[in-house]
Amino acid sequence: MTPFLAAADLQELKTYCLDHNFPAFRASQIDSWLHTHCVIDPQNMKNLPNDLKNALQQDFLAPASRITEISTSPDQVEKLLLELHDGECIEMVIIPTEKRLTFCLSTQVGCPVGCRFCASGRNGLTRNLTAGEMLEEFCIGTLRAGRPDNLVFMGIGEGLLNFEQLAITLNRLVDEFTFSPRRITVSTSGYVPGMKKFAAMKREFNLAVSLHAPDDNTRAKLIPAKLRYPVAEILAAADEIAIANNRQYTLEYTLIHGINDSIDHAVKLGKLAFAHHAKINLIPYNETGGEFHRPPLTVIENFENAILDTGARVTRRTERGSSKTAACGQLRASKNTGNNR
Repeated sequence: MTPFLAAADLQELKTYCLDHNFPAFRASQIDSWLHTHCVIDPQNMKNLPNDLKNALQQDFLAPASRITEISTSPDQVEKLLLELHDGECIEMVIIPTEKRLTFCLSTQVGCPVGCRFCASGRNGLTRNLTAGEMLEEFCIGTLRAGRPDNLVFMGIGEGLLNFEQLAITLNRLVDEFTFSPRRITVSTSGYVPGMKKFAAMKREFNLAVSLHAPDDNTRAKLIPAKLRYPVAEILAAADEIAIANNRQYTLEYTLIHGINDSIDHAVKLGKLAFAHHAKINLIPYNETGGEFHRPPLTVIENFENAILDTGARVTRRTERGSSKTAACGQLRASKNTGNNR
């Protein structure tokens, strides 16, 4: 497969210039355009000669992704639908606040986990993203909104099922784009084998575990069996990561009415978080038109207070991007539906 220019490091660029009879200093110029300015189209690298621009365009995918649709919410959150080189689509989200800018990035086209309340996995997994495609997400977002303060790999896909390419992406972001690992969060639905590989990286990335239930019986109502691991195994793997990277992890908990929002659930969750030195992020469910529903505000508040009574740390996610396509995967799903008409 043709390599992605966005995934090239300085040594690879030096080798390319040497092999194609371009002066060595050109590699540093390309590297600066890529990793300082996030410019991934050679035609926009203004100090390169035309023959080098054209050679890069011919020998690399540069760029291979493009924005085909933008959904903007009243609070200026932008969800971008990106078309990839093979016509498949993914989403990324640009989330601005007064204090910081966050990008939410995807790791797969579709998702194999198939959480029953999530739009991302309704049509299963199409394929993994390459590191080049994930880095293009980062660059496209940066060119549009500026360099982010935080990156979260919480978009479409289970990143730890695409571990090899995700690891390349994470290392490139730190080593080439000089992005702090402490400002990068990787989310997982609790894929234990991938979590163990993540721990072995021993870099200070943040971990978010999409737990959604404090016990196995409740979790079985939400997560299909094929990729569901016991809660105890998930937390043991998360603890292993916390020891390896010296970072407190987060338990993501989507509150769904009548499924996982009882006081008993709250107490169990709080006790688990307290025992494992984890923090909890409550996410009131964003309805996608299916069988699941958002709890009433009083239920959400009572759930949060019950957690606080256990001594655990809990925050309620600030709701941004509220719209008909706000939930992860909905913009892509609407695109696919339109294509199938």
